[in-house]
Amino acid sequence: MPHPSQRWPDTLWIIRHGESAGNVARDEAHRAGAARIALEHRDVDVPLSALGQEQSRSLGLWFAGMPQEERPEVVLCSPYRRAQQTAVLLHEVGGLAVAPEDFVLDERLREKEFGVLDGLTSLGIREVHPDQAEFRRILGKFYHRPPGGESWCDVILRLRSALDTISLHHGGRRVMIVAHQVVVLCLRYLLEKMTEEQILAIDREGDVPNCGITEYRFDPDTGATGSLKLRRYNFVAPLEREGTPVTAEPDAKAVAP
Repeated sequence: MPHPSQRWPDTLWIIRHGESAGNVARDEAHRAGAARIALEHRDVDVPLSALGQEQSRSLGLWFAGMPQEERPEVVLCSPYRRAQQTAVLLHEVGGLAVAPEDFVLDERLREKEFGVLDGLTSLGIREVHPDQAEFRRILGKFYHRPPGGESWCDVILRLRSALDTISLHHGGRRVMIVAHQVVVLCLRYLLEKMTEEQILAIDREGDVPNCGITEYRFDPDTGATGSLKLRRYNFVAPLEREGTPVTAEPDAKAVAP
């Protein structure tokens, strides 16, 4: 039993959604040297690709292999369609105790908003909004906020609130978050008390894989009230075990140079 003063979950899994149709469209646009990414939906409505569904099922099998008392019992999810589809497939295959109707859809876990840069490739940004490309170069991705969009700092601000909610309502429980690449990185920044330089160095090492797991476990011996300690990052062994291709494309909107 968790200590009554424990404010963090026992286990926290942070999962990036499976490959989406937006990821595929982004790659096609870059191969073609196009300025815009061909998408038929609002970003919030972009679904998983067929491979993204396969990745989600493969990860679900990993959870299914755990004893029931070790599987997630709380699911927090971005309201974006690709994240919700991933979470539902994890439930169906993984035998999670929490049903989809009890998932907590939290808009604070949504994708970073790119404003006027939405749907543009790196080439498109330089052609259509050269001033924003220059501002981004000067300020860096951590602080640059395109018109109508967000900086990483803006995402971090809303995630601070989300973590407060988790610590208030889900202390001592096993919590799964299904969201997006920038959300994964910004949560690491917060939970591990990183600097801008530290998190951007991790970002430069490579993209967060689709259905990659970032896992934290509660350590009661850290500090006065304990803390979450990183156990795994970019863990994709569940996909590899099932022979499922691993993809690590940036999201369709994450294209700024």
